[in-house]
This record gives sequence, structure tokens and C-alpha cells, in this order.
Amino acid sequence: MKKLLIILLWLPIIVTAQQKLEGTVMEANPNNNNVPLSGANVYWLNSAIGTITSTDGSFSIPYDDKYNKLIISFVGFRSDTLTIDAPRPIRHWLSPTNQLDEVVVEQKKDAVEKALFSAQNVVTINSAELLKAACCNLSESFETNPAIDVNFNDALTGTRQIQMLGLTSPYLLITQENIPMVRGASQAFGLTYTPGTWVESIQITKGAGSVVNGFESISGQINTELQKPMTDVPLFVNGYGNLNGRLELNTHFNTKVSPHWSTGLYLHGNQRKVEVDNNDDGFLDIPLANQINISNRWQYQNPEKGLVSFINVRFLNDEKQLGETGFNPNTDRFTTNAWGSEIDTQRFDGSVKLGYVFPELPFQSFGFQASYSNHSQESYYGLNQYNIDHESVYSNLLFSSIIGSTQHKFKTGISFAYDNYDEQVNTELFNRTDRSAGAFFEYSYTNLEKLSLTAGARLDAHNRLGTFFTPRLHVRYTPWEKASLRGSFGLGRRAANIFAENQRLFASSRSLVLNGNGGNVYGFDAEKALNFGFGFLQRFSLWNRPGSLSLDFYRTDFENQVVVDWENAREVRFSNLEGDSFANSFQAEVNHEVLPNVELRMAYKYYDVQTTYQTGQLQKPLQAQHRYFANVGYNTQPKENGAQWRFDYTLNILGRQRLPSTVANPEELQLGDFAEGYSLMNAQVTKVFSNAFEIYLGGENLTGTRQSNPILGANDPFGTNFDTTIVFAPILGQMVYVGFRFKT
Repeated sequence: MKKLLIILLWLPIIVTAQQKLEGTVMEANPNNNNVPLSGANVYWLNSAIGTITSTDGSFSIPYDDKYNKLIISFVGFRSDTLTIDAPRPIRHWLSPTNQLDEVVVEQKKDAVEKALFSAQNVVTINSAELLKAACCNLSESFETNPAIDVNFNDALTGTRQIQMLGLTSPYLLITQENIPMVRGASQAFGLTYTPGTWVESIQITKGAGSVVNGFESISGQINTELQKPMTDVPLFVNGYGNLNGRLELNTHFNTKVSPHWSTGLYLHGNQRKVEVDNNDDGFLDIPLANQINISNRWQYQNPEKGLVSFINVRFLNDEKQLGETGFNPNTDRFTTNAWGSEIDTQRFDGSVKLGYVFPELPFQSFGFQASYSNHSQESYYGLNQYNIDHESVYSNLLFSSIIGSTQHKFKTGISFAYDNYDEQVNTELFNRTDRSAGAFFEYSYTNLEKLSLTAGARLDAHNRLGTFFTPRLHVRYTPWEKASLRGSFGLGRRAANIFAENQRLFASSRSLVLNGNGGNVYGFDAEKALNFGFGFLQRFSLWNRPGSLSLDFYRTDFENQVVVDWENAREVRFSNLEGDSFANSFQAEVNHEVLPNVELRMAYKYYDVQTTYQTGQLQKPLQAQHRYFANVGYNTQPKENGAQWRFDYTLNILGRQRLPSTVANPEELQLGDFAEGYSLMNAQVTKVFSNAFEIYLGGENLTGTRQSNPILGANDPFGTNFDTTIVFAPILGQMVYVGFRFKT
């Protein structure tokens, strides 16, 4: 009886001990296979249950048979996913990230991934998501994801303007492999300069970004990772055409030239020679266009020395013609024979990235980035002329390591930026040079069970913005299983390039008024804003299929802003903010695999964006306060050779939008206070014949929704009422396209 009582008393402890998974994590070192990894992260997939390895590489983690995928990760090493079917002791070796000869994919990545353990609110769009639409260029890569809003920019250029958290793209830091890319002279059209097939993945960070990438990020960051010569296929060909006359061809050629060097040649060309005027207003609904885009990438990888490097060079020539049908630039340019416009851009850019990982200390590394670009645009809009030359230099030196263990990491470094602008606005010249140097430090604490945070600060000296301090903070807390609660705040500053960012305003009869206050940028002070917000992510399983619920709220408060006021139909007035300017953004999103291979994504967004204009505080014009989004994707089960069908459908519903005042116009050209809401439907069907070849057929704006009067005063384009800027709905109408992809 006494022995039985002892057994009963010890039974809970025995059972508890049996419900622990124990093991050791080692470094896969060819010289010594028993080097323990201290501080490696060990956690169950889709859970908040995790731990850190001790100094001898050992760990112990609670075991639950409802989880069977164990993630093991360590800075400088490739993460592994293990399948665990019983709580038996394990011994596992991690390979350094510079060993690229063995890559094992344990499970399919989601097309859109939301980070559960990251302190920052990051959404990653992978290549599978980009294939759901034609994605001819980067500006068209966000149609199937609600994190970014895609709006119509004007009635002439056909460009799409992206927004996040209720603010336009100038308040986003847009980088290419973490090097600033779309900024300055390229702000209006820069997103169209990155072909969609060149993109490997896109990371979208909501809220103020990392101090490592600079001080300009206010509402967030969009980082594009390009295809890598070592991992891209040797040959890729993509052809595209639509019924509105756009033709496009993309080719990738990749080869390994030595054991450590690989190179890729990426070619892109598109053109549109067909005049389209579906609304019969005498103006092209979409520009005539021609673009040649050539990029050469070199990748160096030396595992023995811990070195990795990228060298990129690119040349682009982009030509657009817009305006009245029949406009002939040779005879009508700068005359009143017909209203027309040409936008000709030549751009060269190059960059180098060098990384060094200490072989004996894989958690410690150096990184160096440097880039140069020369952007030259010559353009005119009717009788208005706008030319800009922008030369830019950027460099960043970074050192990363740990403090005691990999739970405590830091990054520190210095950066330098140089920008020279030469602008011509009609007969006026605006020339300036911006120079800045800064130092930064960022600390990260990671505890997978409960808390993670990233706290950073940088100090910059700018010849126009002065010397200033930029703090940023991101915090993640796990309140319960499969949940993540985030908070963030950060300051951001930028010099507004008022003409380059608002080029569409030249395509009107409005006069430009600069009401400066003696500041250092066009007579204005630099823009400064505080962004803070909260996010919640909950993963769940319904009907034995995965899903997630996310809620985000962010607010941006401007201490100073260059206000673009076009509430007077006769002018556009630029002035420093006098009063309040803020943007409140709320988003609720649900993702779920409702049926096998059927994924549903739904979102609702609410915006309250207000600015103080000359006439008082008003809601931002041409922005729907309420937006609804739905996306349904279905893929058949792929066969052994990869053959399958893929179907995708997207619905966007936009609420009514406030319109800028047109009371100064004649009665027949007045638009009212609001534009009614509307819906847009896009769909695509892809037939995959094999792992090497597929074709796709799709349509945008399937219901043919169109704005009836996108150009005011179209019958008198040189008159006082001509205006192409008040665009709140599609102009082109229905668009059908077809294309193919081939790789080998």
C-alpha cells in the first residue's frame, strides 16, 4: 500500500517529464561535429511555445501531440523544420547560411506570410502571391493584398499611386534589397521601373521602420527582394499582351561562371502603340509608351571565408506620350494645335552589397551597402514644362552581434547620403544639394514565449534639416497561444520634393503658388511626423484548416507638413502646415483555407485623414473612408510534373470619396462634394502544363466601371477650366490580358 501511494504521488511528475521534448543543437562543422550552439531558438510551428538552447546547446520544451513541426533557428544559420511524432531525445545540426549546396524545404510557404514572433508588423508577399495577377511592374503587385491601397493617379498618365495607412507613397520608405530606391525624381513613376518578374518577394512593414534604413520612413516600408542569380532558373521567359495594345516581354538568363560567382542578365521591354479613347472625350485613356529596362546582377558566395556579395547595374529608357488623340509631337509640341505631353526618362543605377560572417562567431557580421543613381527626366504637359536631373549616392556600414546570448542582439553603424537636384518648372530653375551623415544603434530582445522588442535610435546631421534625433520602438507580446500583440512608435523626417511628387498637377490650367515661410527646401520647412499604432494577430484552426485574424490601428500626427491645397479650382497652393494634420487607419483582416486548396482573404479598412487647408480642416480628397476587400484563390492538386489549374478572384469595394471644391468652375463643370462608391472585380485563370510552361488569362475591372467625366474642360484644353487631376475611379474600363511563362 505504501509503495502504491508513492507511485501515485510521483505519477504526475513522471507524466510531466514524459511530456517534455529534450535535445541538443550543434553546428554542422566539417572539422568538428560537436560544437554546441548556445542561444538557438527552438519553438513549435504555429504556437507561442518556445525556448532557447543553453550554453551546451541543450534544450527542453513542453511536448504536445497537437504540434508536430519543430522550428530550430539561429542567427547566421539556416533554419530547419523537424517533424516530431514522439517526445524522444533529438540531436540536430544546423548548417551556416553560407552553405548553399543543401536546401531542404519541409513545407510549402504561404503566399502571404504574417510574422507571429517579429517585433515589427511585417507582411511578406512571396512569389506565389505575385503570380495571382499579371504583375507587370511593382506598382501592379499589390492588387491581391489589402496591406497596400492602389489608387488611380490622374486621367492621363495611367500610373497607379499606392498608399499605406492613409498616406501616399512619399511617406513610405521604398527600398530594393534594403537600399532606398523610389525617392526624389523617381517618386511619381519609380514603381513602374521594377518589372514584376524580377521580384522574388516583397516585405511590407507597417508603422515607422527600422533606424538602420534611415530617418525618412513615416508610415512604413516596402522592401523588394529581387531574383538571385544563384537561385533563379537558368532561363525564364514571360510574354504578356492585353486588348488595349500593351505588349511586354521579360527574359532572365542566369549562369554560374565559377565556384563562387554567378551572374544574371535581366531584360524587360514593353510598348503600347494603339490609341485608346473608350470614353470618346478626345483624350487617350492610357499613354502610348515604350520602355527598355536592362539589369545585370552578380552574386559572390564563399562559404570558407564567410563572404557574400552582390553587384548590380541597370539602365532604363522610358518614353510616354499622352494627351489628345492624334497629337503629333513633331508638329504640335508647345503649340495650341492640340494638347499633348511627353515624359522621357533615362536612368542608370548601380549598387554593391558586401557581407562578412565571422566563421567562428556566426552570430556576428559586417555589412556594407553602397549605391549610385542618375535619373534624368524631360517632360512637358501642354504648355507647362518640367525637367529634373537627380544624382544620388547612398552608403551604409553595419555591424551586428549579440550581448551575451542571441536573445540580446544589436546592430550599429553609420550611413551617408548625397542628393543633387536640378529642376526646371517652366522658366524657373530650382537647384539644391542635400547631404546627410548619421549614426544608429538598434537593440533587439527576443523571448519566443512572451516578449520581443526592437528599440533603435539614430542621430543625423543634414545640411538642410539640421541635426536631429530619431527614436523608434517596436514591441511584441504573446498574451496566449498563437497570438501576437504589437505596439510601435517612431519619428520620421523628410524633405518634400513638391514638384516631382505632384507632377500630375502640371496637367491642368491651375496656377502654382508657393507660399513658403523661408525654409530650406523650396522655401518650406522639412516634414516631421510621429507614427504610433497597435496590431493584433491570432492564428486559428477551423474545420482542421489554418486561418488567421489580424486587427491594426495606426495614427500619424504631423508636426509639420508641406500642404498641397487644391481646394481652389484655379490654383494649387503649397504651404507649411498651420493647424492639425493626421491620419487614422484601422484594418481588420481574416484569412482562412475554407475548403481544401481554397483560400479566402477578406478585409475592411477605415481611414480618417484630415489636413488643415486654407479653407479649414477637411477630409483628404479622393480617398474613400471605407474600403472592403475579398480575394478567393483555388489551386488544383499538382501532378508529378507540376501540372495544375490556378484560379484567382479579387473584389474591391470603395465607399464615397470627398472631391476637392469645383465651385469656381462654370456650373456644367462642377462635380459636387462627393463621388459615389463603386466596386472593382479582377480575375485570373492559369493553366500549368508542366514545371516548365504555363499560360494565364485574366481580366481587370471586369464590370467595366468608369468615371464618366475624368477630364474637366476636355473640349477646351488650353482654357481656364481644363483639369485632369480629379480622378476617383477607373478610366480605361474593362481590360483583358493573356500571357505565358516558360522556365528551364
